[in-house]
Amino acid sequence: MAKRFSKEQLETDALVTSYARFVAFIQKNMAAVIMGAVVVLLLIAGGIWYYLQLQEREGQAQELLVTAEQMFENSNYESALYGDDVTFEAGFAEIIQEYSRTDAANMARYYAAISAFRLDEHQEALTYIEDFDPPSGILGVGAISIHGAILENLGEYQEAARQYERAANWDRNSTTTPHNLLMAAQASLEADNVQAAQNYLEEILDEYGDSRAADQALHIQGMLAAQN
Repeated sequence: MAKRFSKEQLETDALVTSYARFVAFIQKNMAAVIMGAVVVLLLIAGGIWYYLQLQEREGQAQELLVTAEQMFENSNYESALYGDDVTFEAGFAEIIQEYSRTDAANMARYYAAISAFRLDEHQEALTYIEDFDPPSGILGVGAISIHGAILENLGEYQEAARQYERAANWDRNSTTTPHNLLMAAQASLEADNVQAAQNYLEEILDEYGDSRAADQALHIQGMLAAQN
């Protein structure tokens, strides 16, 4: 008569068999297992080292940014952008070049765009603002609107209108949204895109009729009607 095994005995036997196979696999592939473990440890160590290096560079960049911001606040835009040859203080351009992956460098791009704009270096300003990563919410609206203003100064009115529309939608609210829609309408008129301008004006009047921009929207609509 065949011997019957209990459920527990069968499970135990399966575990023993699996364990034996696992041990045999490890013994047979010991070199590969050790190499894999070393690679994993090196990746972890490398990740930690990179993080610490990035944090250190972030701190260095933030210190330089503070000084450049002070020159910017004093309206010394050339030194703020390119640095001070007398005091050897770094400007936004150097921070961007030397610490490109840091948050400080990203903020430096924003200040660099404004500084170049104030210095009438509009193409350079455009390069900086295109590389700037705007923060989410209301804090990002101003930078996107400035992007539109720089494009306007370069005569790229249609693209400026798109940036103003982007700023309007970045954070929908009763203050910055109608203002940027109005700017988009005006830029569209400069681009001879009357229909787009009308659409922006209608959006202001339909959704933000109580805003200051609404009065200007009505005025522009009246002028357009008179021209026709």
